[in-house]
Amino acid sequence: MAHENSTQRRGRRVSYHAKRVAGEGRLRLTVSRSNWHIYAQIIDDARGATVVSASTVDKALRPTMSGLSGLKAAEAVGAALGQRAQKAGVTLVYFDRGSFRYHGRVKALADAARAAGLNF
Repeated sequence: MAHENSTQRRGRRVSYHAKRVAGEGRLRLTVSRSNWHIYAQIIDDARGATVVSASTVDKALRPTMSGLSGLKAAEAVGAALGQRAQKAGVTLVYFDRGSFRYHGRVKALADAARAAGLNF
């Protein structure tokens, strides 16, 4: 077998995690990030719809993001997502980090969402 490139390895990690959590019957908290921004959304896979979302480019959060470090911005996004989920009546989710390691900004977002009332 030929060597895999980074895109193929990332795709394999994503499918591995998707198989592990598929069919749990819970809503899914997905996290995606780039070098500059972080995005999170809670998805109802049964309906194929996004219930709530938050990101560093969100119009409501954008003014508060100026001057924040990446970790502080991720914490603000996690807290906002947790508050929005509470308003929507969502408390129990499973955390889908995709191919991202549970470290740094991803961990900061997850911890802030937990502190805001989400259970995963």
